[in-house]
Amino acid sequence: MRFRHCVDEILTDESGRAVGVKGRILQDEEVPRGQSSTRVATGEFEIRGAAVIIASGGIGGNLEKVRKNWPIDRLGPKVPATMVMGVPAHVDGRMIDIAEGVGASVINKDRMWHYTEGLKNWDPIWPGHGIRVLPAPSSLWLDATGKRLPPFLFPGCDTLATLKHICGTGYDYSWFICNRTIAAREFALSGSEQNPDITNKSIVQTLRQRVFSSNGAVPVQNFIKHGEDFVVKDNLEDLVAGMNELMAKTDGVRLDYNAIKEEVEARDSQFDNPYSKDAQAMLINMARNYWPDKRSRVAPPHKLLDKKYGPLIAVRMNLLTRKTLGGIETNLSSNVMRTDGTPFPGLYAVGEAAGFGGGGVHGYNSLEGTFLGGCIFSGRAAGRAIVEEVLGTTGLQAKL
Repeated sequence: MRFRHCVDEILTDESGRAVGVKGRILQDEEVPRGQSSTRVATGEFEIRGAAVIIASGGIGGNLEKVRKNWPIDRLGPKVPATMVMGVPAHVDGRMIDIAEGVGASVINKDRMWHYTEGLKNWDPIWPGHGIRVLPAPSSLWLDATGKRLPPFLFPGCDTLATLKHICGTGYDYSWFICNRTIAAREFALSGSEQNPDITNKSIVQTLRQRVFSSNGAVPVQNFIKHGEDFVVKDNLEDLVAGMNELMAKTDGVRLDYNAIKEEVEARDSQFDNPYSKDAQAMLINMARNYWPDKRSRVAPPHKLLDKKYGPLIAVRMNLLTRKTLGGIETNLSSNVMRTDGTPFPGLYAVGEAAGFGGGGVHGYNSLEGTFLGGCIFSGRAAGRAIVEEVLGTTGLQAKL
């Protein structure tokens, strides 16, 4: 492991085979995790080996590159002006560019997976740090102008379709309107720091915070208390006023109280009848048919304006950068492909740098929870291919 070594070039021999890397040795500097460190170089390095593996991640930490490759045809005409960062700044696509510079094929640059429920972290680890809310279905979702999102674009449903719709409004944020009960039960947060009960493997803590608590997990409570995207009020008129105060700070859209009141009451009216055929009401009831979700994830059906479940909470939801679904093209052995369609000897790419495998194994869409598998599998394929190449088939069988 060579810390503070910044790769600037992939080395090749006379035959075109990748044989190593070279770059700068950066000055040592102690900084907190996620914070930018100095780029001052104190020397150069060159490392050679039998093969080179690129495992540097995607482009989600580089907003300029995200915007440059934004697929207007698929994700809406509005290229987001502002997004919160779901990954650190070092996930900048730099090694993808370096590989492309020596002849590697980079494909499907427009394939991306970004989230629509991003919060500005009140206690950030890296610049622009965003945290995603993993919502259950009860919150009322409004666009930046206060209009309810159309049926099927409910919290926790189709991520990319919702992203396209929001960008189609001409704005890069939206609103959740909920209350204390919904936020406590239905707001889960991404990231290990936001889930200490799970990372500590504490069953007691998990049950106490996620099942029996009326206020929700402590990290959620902290966001409600400290997060700049949250507005908490006892009545709807004050809530909308608070939302407008927040928008005044960022030149956002001023909301009309009567229009918001109409949307909230239209949603609430569907809970007069337990057999409502409203799509969101049915989604909530169906989700609660699974008893673990009924106990710990989905709030009982109720009206947002019922004071028993209050106070009211509005949350500005920002767009959040995250995953790169395209990247360096590889074959099934994770061997990088050249632009002429031939394998690049000695050069391999794995994980998000290779679009989780092959340069875009997921296609234009994906399923939550399927990303890590592509990282592991493409790494395994690269490792086995390199061993076979170095030791030969007989040597590989002997090792296995």
